[in-house]
Amino acid sequence: MSSDGNTRGQISRRTLIASTGQLAVGGALAGIPGINKMFNSDAPIILGSGSHRYECIHDWITPPPGMIFGDTHGVAQDAKGNIYIAHTVNGDSKSDDAICVYDEKGKFLRSWGSEFKGGAHGLDIRREGNEEFIYHCDVNHRKFTKTKLDGTVVLALDAPVESGKYANGENFIPTNVAFSPNGDFYIADGYGSSWIHQYKQDGTYIRTFGGTGTGNGQVRTPHGIWLDNRGHTPVLAVADRGNRRIQYFDLDGKFIKICTDGMRQPCHFSIRKDEMLVPDLDSVITILDRDNKPIVQLGDGFPSNLRDHPRADFIPGKFIHPHDAMFLRNGDILVAEWVPIGRVTLLKRV
Repeated sequence: MSSDGNTRGQISRRTLIASTGQLAVGGALAGIPGINKMFNSDAPIILGSGSHRYECIHDWITPPPGMIFGDTHGVAQDAKGNIYIAHTVNGDSKSDDAICVYDEKGKFLRSWGSEFKGGAHGLDIRREGNEEFIYHCDVNHRKFTKTKLDGTVVLALDAPVESGKYANGENFIPTNVAFSPNGDFYIADGYGSSWIHQYKQDGTYIRTFGGTGTGNGQVRTPHGIWLDNRGHTPVLAVADRGNRRIQYFDLDGKFIKICTDGMRQPCHFSIRKDEMLVPDLDSVITILDRDNKPIVQLGDGFPSNLRDHPRADFIPGKFIHPHDAMFLRNGDILVAEWVPIGRVTLLKRV
């Protein structure tokens, strides 16, 4: 069973703001057979409205020859602009590398990370001193790993027995990581027991909070986690996906508030200035303002039943299951989707 299979059920669509504005079908998928001929293949796909309009370029990033993406899970960008993609590796791929690196124009550079095959999931980069490190969450091997940008391992953690929450490591399945300004980091056990664990930068355990439930301070599938520094005091935003909401905690794990506007099954976050980007497994990309009110929703494909379909059945300009997304440093948006043949889409600001 796929790692996201436990949340795939369809839900009633909620009434939200007008989201997609003008939509046309462009040349990004023109070479794929089966595209509905009713669309004008010479026009670009434009999503959004007003000051949030984007050209949608599906498969802007693709695997190198001989490699076949599995589910595309995590995306990150380093200080040089290089882009990192985490994927589970398709069984027919000739390469077992689960981490692919591209330049900021989408050109493939290198790949590595065969040890993450089948489980490469959350992927985030942090600068520490003069060096950048990648924080990986592996849902297959049930492990957190910190590496250098070339894949050299510097820290690996299994289930934190110090927390008293695990008799063994079976229920520890980490999904994403967030970073505190003081160097601490937080691991969300999104597919395991729904705990959130805080560590010092060297991997020393600090505390655990969250846990399964629907009440304030409880979470169900805390899939994503991010430091929200848009206010006066930095706080932790948790993509409480199973409860269809964002939940906020202070940096010591104390509950602050819940936000539900525009949320279906939020997966993760990315912040640029006053805006927060939320990839939502229920087929849409949502951008929130500083007060967490929806500004725009992009590529709404809900309800989508195309996850296991061939590429020719995908609908241009419509998302299937956004799993991670980020603002690139130039303001464009990169989206990775939970589909077994992988799909990485560029939303290029226009």
